[in-house]
Amino acid sequence: MSMYLPAEFIVQVDYSRCRSCRRCVAECGFGTLSYQNDRVIADHKKCAACQRCVSTCPEGAITVIHNPLAYKKNYHWTPEHIKNLHKQAATGGKLLTGGGNDKVYKSYFDHMVLDACQVTNPSIDPLREPMELRTYLGSKPDSLSFTCLENGEYKLETEMSPQVRLEVPIVFAAMSFGAISLNAHKALAMAAKECGILYNTGEGGLHKELYAYGDRTIVQVASGRFGVNHEYLNQGAVVEIKCGQGAKPGIGGHLPGEKVNQEVSQTRMIPVGSDAISPAPHHDIYSIEDLSQLIYAIKEATNYEKPVCVKIAAVHNVAAIASGIARAGADIIFLDGFRGGTGAAPTIIRDNLGIPIELALAAVDERLRREGIRNKVSIIAAGGIRSSGDMAKAIALGADAVAIGTAALIAMGCRLCQKCYTGNCSWGIATQRPELTRRLNPEKAAECLTNMIRGWSLELKEILGSLGVNAVESLRGSRERLRGVGLSDTELDILGIKPAGR
Repeated sequence: MSMYLPAEFIVQVDYSRCRSCRRCVAECGFGTLSYQNDRVIADHKKCAACQRCVSTCPEGAITVIHNPLAYKKNYHWTPEHIKNLHKQAATGGKLLTGGGNDKVYKSYFDHMVLDACQVTNPSIDPLREPMELRTYLGSKPDSLSFTCLENGEYKLETEMSPQVRLEVPIVFAAMSFGAISLNAHKALAMAAKECGILYNTGEGGLHKELYAYGDRTIVQVASGRFGVNHEYLNQGAVVEIKCGQGAKPGIGGHLPGEKVNQEVSQTRMIPVGSDAISPAPHHDIYSIEDLSQLIYAIKEATNYEKPVCVKIAAVHNVAAIASGIARAGADIIFLDGFRGGTGAAPTIIRDNLGIPIELALAAVDERLRREGIRNKVSIIAAGGIRSSGDMAKAIALGADAVAIGTAALIAMGCRLCQKCYTGNCSWGIATQRPELTRRLNPEKAAECLTNMIRGWSLELKEILGSLGVNAVESLRGSRERLRGVGLSDTELDILGIKPAGR
């Protein structure tokens, strides 16, 4: 059946410009290129369009294009469906993919616009006036009590839950060591420290070299409990219980044994070369009561000094789930929408399960406010956040902060070839092959990440100034500042916003 599987991409080599330096052959992590009969030859079926050869060719002699192979026009049986059927006819397996959902679903961020101030409520110039982006994650009391001391100072009497400070309302999303390289993890940790934000270990444990960044680390407790022990829990600033993921709600994870080298083995506490398979559910969580028990077990293990976060995928009953999580004792809820990225997921799951983060976020914020428990938890929104504009709109819909994963990888050099699960990442990000991982300079990647965060920060200040507010806290949940463009009445009602022009 392999005869029915045409190459998805074509590598074109301009031999009039190629000087046979063979750099492209060395740079390709997928083995697409070889040197035969005094020229570079491409095995087109191996090409993932990662663009590494295009970017590194000193003569600019290589181009990668989509295979123009013609299929009979059919709006229902698209070329993608036909190719996928051929793949499964040849292999009998489930199709895997990486990255986020790339289907033509509506992006609600692109159908919302923000209000602006002009005369009666003048805007604020962020170049001349201070703008407060600092955000605190954790459970907040509904009110504060103070006692006036004899010296005229005031003492806070209200007992506060643990809080973690973000200088910018951004965290780096969960990406495990194993799914991505140690150099990529180092870059995230260094950038998080420089920017005063947080990065997330994902479900792969914490490498010893990153213990120095503990105060900027979210440590994750996933269903496989890889790398989880008392020392690990107490190393981070926040502990996150992962119940679901936007890219693959309702299923677990799978790190192929080929990616489990000695360092991954030690960090995850599993044998070298063994598959790291996370079950779909936590086998000690089958109710909100079970979840509450685990939350308080973690709080006991960390001496009640760290906020506990629960990560869930955005699904149709997400508001009710979030309400239960808030009442179960969690300090933070991490909402992950269906455009969230992943290192590996069944294509059918990524493309068909879950709901957009915009709708889930609005529903959760509205439900928690209606029940009078919104202050009990902070909300982190994730799942396709692409820019400071998306971030501002997510905060206006009710998020305290946003998490970025794919955007962070792109800032480090990722070209979204979506072949992370193969372990052949030519950019040294989603791989454990030493000849590839060394291509990613963690210091340089951290600098790129820091530049991105600073750029988003400046843009968020501009947005706040345009809205006539000087603190990001004033934007949180302020849906009156949003308007919908091209949305139905039902969509506007779920989002809790008015149509543009009203």
